[in-house]
Parts: sequence; C-alpha cells; structure tokens
Amino acid sequence: MAEFPSKVSTRTSSPAQGVGVSVSALRPDLGFLRSSFGVLMLLQLVLGLLVWALIADTPYHLYPAYGWVMFVAVVLWLVTIVFFILYLFQLHMKLYMVPWPLALMVFNITATVLYITAFITCSAEVDVKFLKGTRSYNQRAAASFFACLVMIAYGVSAFFSFQAWRGTGSNAATSQMAGGYA
Repeated sequence: MAEFPSKVSTRTSSPAQGVGVSVSALRPDLGFLRSSFGVLMLLQLVLGLLVWALIADTPYHLYPAYGWVMFVAVVLWLVTIVFFILYLFQLHMKLYMVPWPLALMVFNITATVLYITAFITCSAEVDVKFLKGTRSYNQRAAASFFACLVMIAYGVSAFFSFQAWRGTGSNAATSQMAGGYA
C-alpha cells in the first residue's frame, strides 16, 4: 500500500481554459448573414427601425396608443440586435448551456404576437384625426405598413425557428455543427 501514490500519475488542468472570449476570436460568421435567419433578422432590424423612427418623428406622446407601439418596436428592435450579434459572432456556441433554438422560437412567437397588437393599434389610430396628406398622417400610415411587414417577418422567423427547434430535416449533431440556423 505504501507504493500506491508513487505509481499514480496525475495531470491537472484549469477549468477556465478556452472559456473566455477574446477579441481576436470574435469573427463574423458570413454564413449566418446568407442564411434565412440572418436575412430575416436584418429585415426585422431595418423594418423595426423604420417603424419606431417614423412614429418618433411625430408628436406620439399626445396619443397613448402610440406609446404601446413605440414600446413594442423599440424593445423588440433592441432584443433582435442582441440575438443578431449572438448569432453573427457565434457567441451562442460558446453559451452552450442555453437552448438557443427554443429561446429563439419563444422570442419570435412573442414578437409576432406583440407586433400583431402594435400593428392593429397603429392602424386603428391612423384615422380622420389626421388630415390625409399631412406629414403626420403619412408617417403614421407608413409606420402601420412597416409594422405589418415586421409582423410578417417575425411570423416567418417563428415558423423557421419552430422547424429548427423541432429538428425538421436534420439531426441534433448537424444542426449544432451548422450553428443552429438554416
């Protein structure tokens, strides 16, 4: 028994090796930008920006309904930016403990439902209160149109997210290796 410790060789390693994210390791994944998720996220960012920028340029604070539309547009725009950066720089692969397909699906379904309410609210507020052809009327009508387009984009993303979460057309190994997007 006295010989036991001398026969055992041990090797120690630091559990923090490879866990940190360095600036040089953050390279954009151009494949994501060419994927359906990347294109849809870019579309959501551009159209969402148009929605809240058009409303923000009007005296929306006088109409409480536009406060809801601004809240939905700005919050979802910011969360979409976060998801876009996570996927563009493949940070979702480093945070493997989060079920990203499920998180993205829940976000897209929630965003679709919230944009349905924002679109209906925005469209209902564009009425005879504003004279047709005035700047404020045109901006709010355009914001309603773009809110409808963003709602459709989030709906399509929700469908693709559901397919990715369910694993349609691939197995867990290929969807994980492909970065989790189609």
